[in-house]
Formats: sequence, structure tokens, C-alpha cells
Amino acid sequence: MIGMFASSKSGHDKDTIYIIIKEEKEYVYVVDGRIRTLNHPKKKNKKHIQIIKKFQNLELAEQLRAGDRVMDEQIKRAIKLMRMDNSEI
Repeated sequence: MIGMFASSKSGHDKDTIYIIIKEEKEYVYVVDGRIRTLNHPKKKNKKHIQIIKKFQNLELAEQLRAGDRVMDEQIKRAIKLMRMDNSEI
């Protein structure tokens, strides 16, 4: 799941697009690069997110899995590009 795009299904952040950076048993930690940065990820119950399988940034996902340094700007750009690709469909 790490590196995948996800949309929040419930809560005050409903329909917000995030990238999963960490996974535990029942929870994932998500970031959007703006409000939820890599230093302050949001802990979400897996039941409250919807994985967006149609889109993936493989390079970013590999960096996250390998533990390489990732910047908030990369997260923001990946989400922005995903939204632009989604709007063209």
C-alpha cells in the first residue's frame, strides 16, 4: 500500500487525496504535502480510505518503500499530476 494514492471516505477531510507513506495493522499514515506534511502525517483507519488503483507514481512509491528521502514538494506534485490526469478522463 505504501506509495499508493488514497481518498478519504469519511471525516472532515472527506474526498481529500493523500499518498500512503506508512502502514500498520488497521491504520495507514497519509500525507498531502500541504496540510499533512511528511513530518506530521495523518493516521487514518483503513476502513476510512479508498485506494485509487487507477493512478500510481511508481518512482515516488519506490522511494518511500526504500526509505529514501522524499520531500513534501514531490508529494504535492504527484497529487497535482494525478488530479490533472483524472480531469482529462
